[in-house]
Amino acid sequence: MTETAAPVRKKHRNLAQGVVEAITSNIQSGTLKPGEKLPTESLIMQLHGVSRTVVREAISHLQAAGLVETRHGVGTFVLEPPSGNMRLTISTLEDVLAILELRITLETEAASLAASRRTDQQAVQLSALLKRMQEEGNPVDADKQFHQLIAQSTNNRYFVDILSDLGSAIIPRARVNSAQLVHDDPAAYLMRVQREHEDICHAIMRKDAEGARAAMRTHLSNSRERLRHAQEMLEKGGNA
Repeated sequence: MTETAAPVRKKHRNLAQGVVEAITSNIQSGTLKPGEKLPTESLIMQLHGVSRTVVREAISHLQAAGLVETRHGVGTFVLEPPSGNMRLTISTLEDVLAILELRITLETEAASLAASRRTDQQAVQLSALLKRMQEEGNPVDADKQFHQLIAQSTNNRYFVDILSDLGSAIIPRARVNSAQLVHDDPAAYLMRVQREHEDICHAIMRKDAEGARAAMRTHLSNSRERLRHAQEMLEKGGNA
């Protein structure tokens, strides 16, 4: 009895996580908006091919994450996202360097968790974003989506919330072209950045948590050093 009971619970837990991920994705994409009612338990059962027990477990996880609330006798509704945007003012290289210090702490752990928890669908999406960056010369919007998808792959909404609050500040090159500032070859600069993204992506794809953590730390630390060098060049130019 004991030997057969544990796998059943594990199966339920995995199925419930799949439902959680699907509904969370619909909320984050705006398919399900704040105030909207989730489909009935019966419809969710049909859509995902799961039991009522699995659906209720998934709803419980969504409630714990603060994404939905259940009103007894009425249904389950999507909650408003937490307010309190950081409203960051990023106007100098010093500001960008400070943000990078925060990101090194935050995103190295996010990459590690993403490698352990990412779904097959998220792996496909991450690979597609990497390919787009390679083909289009690392466009800022794809770069931003790449980092946000890693946050989503942690299955911890607080990583997503913080990176969303940081907004465009998570990609310093949207504000500062450090390659130009240090008179670096733009093609060589982009090649280095792309290799760093490849290392992160490949580690997450193979579910190598430590490799993903190290690759993300290398990428963000290199970004910080490139910008620090750019800051030094600007200061020298201003003092000349």
